[in-house]
Amino acid sequence: MTPVVSADSVRFTDLLWDASKAIHTAIEELEFLRLLGAGTLPLDAFRRYLEQDSLYLGGYVKSLSLLAAHAPTPAAGAFWASAAASAMDEVASHETMLTGGALPPSTQTPAPSPACLGYTSYLTATAATEPYPVAAAAVLPCFWIYADVGRSLARAAREVLDRDPEHPYAQWVATYDAPEFHDIVDAAKNFVDDAAAAATSAQREQMIDAFLVASRYELMFWDSALHPTPWPLTESAVYA
Repeated sequence: MTPVVSADSVRFTDLLWDASKAIHTAIEELEFLRLLGAGTLPLDAFRRYLEQDSLYLGGYVKSLSLLAAHAPTPAAGAFWASAAASAMDEVASHETMLTGGALPPSTQTPAPSPACLGYTSYLTATAATEPYPVAAAAVLPCFWIYADVGRSLARAAREVLDRDPEHPYAQWVATYDAPEFHDIVDAAKNFVDDAAAAATSAQREQMIDAFLVASRYELMFWDSALHPTPWPLTESAVYA
């Protein structure tokens, strides 16, 4: 059981980050991210990542839209709705990369991996059934961890581009550290802090749990691009 903490003494989002320190440290050490930044990730793994991220973002848009509908203030609702629209723009960016000819063609229609489906299902269910503060905490890791990872990835990708300006995906990775996105992350953290300030002690405890679960899904999702976990019996299923 996660201990109940106070949102009064320090920023609640700092408590969330501290509680998940072991998880985002493990994310930083993932082989997938190391190879992605170095420009040595196999192209089929990069394609798999983009395909799964596009599927994930489709589910993330639903959870953000539900969160916007349940937001306690017009400003919060407008922010989460705008974040949902931005996620759809990112899907379009993925599609451009997938169809631009730099990556090997796909031979199958992408289907959500276990990590992708588990993550999106968790976020959508949380946004639909849990109190607003808990749902806001659940969607935050996608913003925050992506931005945290992006700093080192973008720096490494720029070094790759210095050596190989025609690298098939380094230019795309170099955009991970866009200042505009960090502004959005800061705003998301502020709205979660506001939610924590208005929440009950029990809800703040749930917020920590939700942030940790979503952070673990982040770890699983990133790793699954290089080390996919196939669905069981997908090749030998028997249909009645």
